[in-house]
Amino acid sequence: MSPTLETRTAPQMDGESCYRAVKSRDRRFDGVFYTAVRTTGIYCRPSCPARTPAFHNVTFHPSAASAQAAGYRACKRCLPDATPGSPDWDVAATAAGRAMRLIADGVVDREGVEGLADRVGYTSRHLGRILSAELGAGPLALARARRAQTARVLIETTDLTYADVAFAAGFSSVRQFNETVREVYASSPTDLRGRRGGRPATGTVVMRLAVRTPYAGRALLDFLALRAVPGVEAAGEGWYARTLALPHGSGTVRLEVPDVPEPGQTAFLTASFALEDLRDIGAATERVRRLLDADCDPVAVGDAFAGDPLIGQLVREWPGLRVPGHVDGHEVAVRAVFGQQVSVAGARTVAARLTALHGRPIAQPVDGLTHLFPDAATLASLDPEDLPMPRARGRALIALCAALASGEIALDRGPDRDDVRRALLALPGIGPWTADYVALRALGHPDVFLPTDIGIRDALVRLGRDPTDAARLADSWSPWRSYAQLYLWQTHTPKEH
Repeated sequence: MSPTLETRTAPQMDGESCYRAVKSRDRRFDGVFYTAVRTTGIYCRPSCPARTPAFHNVTFHPSAASAQAAGYRACKRCLPDATPGSPDWDVAATAAGRAMRLIADGVVDREGVEGLADRVGYTSRHLGRILSAELGAGPLALARARRAQTARVLIETTDLTYADVAFAAGFSSVRQFNETVREVYASSPTDLRGRRGGRPATGTVVMRLAVRTPYAGRALLDFLALRAVPGVEAAGEGWYARTLALPHGSGTVRLEVPDVPEPGQTAFLTASFALEDLRDIGAATERVRRLLDADCDPVAVGDAFAGDPLIGQLVREWPGLRVPGHVDGHEVAVRAVFGQQVSVAGARTVAARLTALHGRPIAQPVDGLTHLFPDAATLASLDPEDLPMPRARGRALIALCAALASGEIALDRGPDRDDVRRALLALPGIGPWTADYVALRALGHPDVFLPTDIGIRDALVRLGRDPTDAARLADSWSPWRSYAQLYLWQTHTPKEH
């Protein structure tokens, strides 16, 4: 065993509770914490099938980076980094959680620690202290762990050459890539891949994205398909595809999303990416995970509603319902303004017209995908009089896009949610419904509710409740009101919500 191995349990980790989860091999805790074994020098996911080590031989870490920094290497049997992320990142949305979302998007690789700190709203030194206290590692170590994870997935699931893997995962050199993989996994890239050789990159990468079960994939696909903007999105039986605006270029993704009703497991969804620049694979993966609400703990949500006379029956009918996120916060905010006081079909028509006029064509159209959604700067330059909507709404749209384009408002999950909401409400024509819809889908907020939404009011009437009591009823659904919102929307027929 390496003499550098850390022997302390990470701050704020309850060792007894963690050990009980390890003994029961509870998959719900995969990605929430990691078990480091002093006698072997490896770290595992809680559900690792290996023999449970003695309590005095283990420590617990809130992140893979923390375990790596303490001198441990990833278990080759349970692959601890092939897990969903911690649901706590979105539930609490602390500075550490918000930073983790941005690190997963590759912000440290593109903008450095200073850029990350600026987005979260702290100095780099203070953010480092926060991350070390809550996650057991600083921003550089966390970004390194993310690169190592991305590299392992690409090595084992694609035929990319090792040089292509290195740069796609965010490493600055092949040497750095080789050294990190050996240190984290105690294996060379060749050992991880086995006998398969690599092929030059074509820009197409097929990956498996881990989610916790149950997972109501069909319901999520129905939600996205109903709102799909022609040219930007497409959907069919069991699949959804869309264009992606990414840091180094554009791309597309096609998702195969099944229903997985069995609880307490880890399932994998297939994502096929076609990218102009492979350096965007990390950002593309993280944004698609947000769209899929992939880090949700559906068992915890279901347990919270189990005794509720209204939502409980809906959870039993649709186990594992997710809150559909989005790949682009600016896009969902713009489309929320389109949807003010009009039907879903009407908002989709407006979005399609503006995309055809002002969206940027992609280089290789596929599956009916032809354009990127118009960016905020382009829309901000338009005359409100020329927009296919009432003048007041057009002025609201232009003001919103100007604020997004200038950086006055950021919807990348970095800033504090309450600050974002206040900034949105300060804009002309942006009310609580729009601000909360943006929080629901762009910011991944698990605890917002839209009591004035016509779909919610209609659902309550159908369920025998007074719609004027919507806000009062929702109080008892905290901290999962966003999921209650989706369960109520789910009671509608497709043409109604």
